[in-house]
Amino acid sequence: MSTEECPGEPEVRERKKQSKENTTQRAVANGSADYGNDFDHLIIWRRRIEDMKVELLDQFKGQLSELLDKIIEESIESHPKYKQVTKSQESGHRNRGEKFATDKGKVFVNRRSMLDELFEIHHIRTIYHMFIALLIVFVVSTMAVEFIDEGRLILEFDLLVYAFGRLPTALTVWLCLFLYTLVIPYKALNMWGNSYHSVRYPRLYSLVLGLVIAVCQACVLGFYPIYAVIQYELPPASRFIVILEQIRLVMKSHSFIRENVPKVLNAKPKEGEVLQMPEFSSYLYFLFCPTLIYRDSYPRTPKIRWKYVALNFAQVLGCLFYCYFILVRLCIPVFTNMSKQPFSIKMLILSIFNATLPGTFLLLLFFFAFLHCWLNAFAEMLRFGDRMFYKDWWNSTSFANYYRTWNVVVHDWLYCYTYSDFLRISGKRFRVAAMLSVFILSAVVHEYVLTLCLGYFYPVLFCLFAIFGVLFNFVFNDNRTSPACNIMMWVFLFIGQGIQVCLYCQEWYAQIHCPIRERTFWELVTPRSWSCRLEA
Repeated sequence: MSTEECPGEPEVRERKKQSKENTTQRAVANGSADYGNDFDHLIIWRRRIEDMKVELLDQFKGQLSELLDKIIEESIESHPKYKQVTKSQESGHRNRGEKFATDKGKVFVNRRSMLDELFEIHHIRTIYHMFIALLIVFVVSTMAVEFIDEGRLILEFDLLVYAFGRLPTALTVWLCLFLYTLVIPYKALNMWGNSYHSVRYPRLYSLVLGLVIAVCQACVLGFYPIYAVIQYELPPASRFIVILEQIRLVMKSHSFIRENVPKVLNAKPKEGEVLQMPEFSSYLYFLFCPTLIYRDSYPRTPKIRWKYVALNFAQVLGCLFYCYFILVRLCIPVFTNMSKQPFSIKMLILSIFNATLPGTFLLLLFFFAFLHCWLNAFAEMLRFGDRMFYKDWWNSTSFANYYRTWNVVVHDWLYCYTYSDFLRISGKRFRVAAMLSVFILSAVVHEYVLTLCLGYFYPVLFCLFAIFGVLFNFVFNDNRTSPACNIMMWVFLFIGQGIQVCLYCQEWYAQIHCPIRERTFWELVTPRSWSCRLEA
């Protein structure tokens, strides 16, 4: 059946067609007119996304960490070996090696350092630029003072030259320490592991060999560095190189032995079977990689970014010069003649508060130079994947969290081999005593380093760690999460740094102005700054 077109229908279709075309043209025109506004909105939107990125990192950091820990625990618990060990524990088996085997320990994963992620945000990068600008101001101001006082524009860096004096001697001592650590602990562990299950009296054999290794460790890694820095009269920076490397190698060798001894104890080789021991290449890699926890293998990155390595070493050098200018411009002029003036409480308090600014700068520079730049440079050269050498300690609202996040590398070692082992030996009792043992050990080691490197005994840092550190750990605990607690944490951190810089600088110049007359025990351990002003 054919249909006929109604009168006026073509005109209606034509009007609809024209209406659609007009609508399309208006939309295109409006879009062109609003293009500039849309571009501005995109810029604002990008800034909002960058701000949201910082907030998301803060919000999800804790949740992701808990999720990963839960996944690791479930994967370990589902493993057949874990179930066998659990059953043996439930049945009352108390073998020491079996206890060691149930430890989860530190898990290494591929992750970047937090500052590398934060520096991708434009606003955080600007703060980094501000510190560089301040370094330029220090350089220009120092040159201006040199030109006005001496009539020259050349910086001599005499303090750096003095501090790093006799560097070849320090490097020679380090080489001896490194070669000993490379050979003796590795050979001793292999000899003990390969013969432990075949000797007649394995416990007696282990005791004798352990005593021999302990004596060797005490002589070479213990007394020899102390003898070297005193006998050769090394300057402060060269002493720091030797003493810090001494402590690092002691911690590395302890971790290597501590992680592999339980493997030998748990092994049940068949007759004639050779026990599989760690490869030498793994141990050599461990001695250089930026961690104190031994593993046979670590997560690795696919390639080495040599520009990133060069940038980090350049930043370490920049931080070194930064410290030089802070000492020259803010510390030396204040403390040089202080020990010659009459002592007063007013002068001491003013000196402490005047030292808070340089003390805080030195703290931040040490953190950035060593915990970020130095460790990341070696991690990149060795393709070491886990770059979590620190966490966001600057956001801490408690000193307990600050101690855990400031230096993750050392914290992991203390937690695994001091705190956890103490709890294991005590049957998971005396947790407070375990925590105190960590604080005491850390305080003793810090004071040991400063005493040998500065050349005098003044237990300021020991008191701050062992007394105030323990007190603040209980008072400012993890239950405090308000922003005011973060402010208080920074206030006490500023004051603590001011106390250290003030008292150690006073003692340094007191040792110069009032040298020791008789090298008796009490003369050596009594700070000269207490009596030097009375003798001047």
